[in-house]
Amino acid sequence: MSSASPGDVLADVSRETRERLEIYAALLEKWTPKINLVSAATLPDLWTRHIRDSAQLLSLAPEDARRWADLGTGGGFPGLVVAIIGHEARPGLEVICVESDQRKATFLRTVLRETGVSGKVIADRIEKVDPISADVVSARALASLGQLLAYADRHLSAGGVALFPKGAGFRKEVSEALERWSFQLDTYPSITDPDATVLRIGELRRV
Repeated sequence: MSSASPGDVLADVSRETRERLEIYAALLEKWTPKINLVSAATLPDLWTRHIRDSAQLLSLAPEDARRWADLGTGGGFPGLVVAIIGHEARPGLEVICVESDQRKATFLRTVLRETGVSGKVIADRIEKVDPISADVVSARALASLGQLLAYADRHLSAGGVALFPKGAGFRKEVSEALERWSFQLDTYPSITDPDATVLRIGELRRV
């Protein structure tokens, strides 16, 4: 297990990318009262709590990644943030958002259309989606690490990595996951929450 600090992706985004993120933020605020995309209590802190928190994952992904699968995307975190920033920063990156809730999937497609960003939304359950063979798999506030690893095992390409933000109890989740899985683990302190950690997992296999 190694530890380092991710860069702050938002510090270097272009004016055009910032404008796309602002369009996204406005749509999120408009739609949230109708379909509960994020907790209303977090909207005043949207840029740090959700957007910047999601953006840090992009800086932890391999530079040569070409396909990114975000599982249980919900209101777009981190998948839409990765797609919007990657539109300029990593133009060769394909982002696929998997979200089983049809209303949320409609929201995700609306954001992609309104921002002019390419991306794919799959409105189905993670375990029913055909293997995506992604270089990066991400999920935020979706499930326990053991369950996330089962999802990642299905959708990662050979040599791919998984990025999972976790809270203060991540060590217990890692310990429990190691009973069924073998993996390389790197940990990165969150840039938005002193109690949170981003797990980067590679060389995943069942034991």
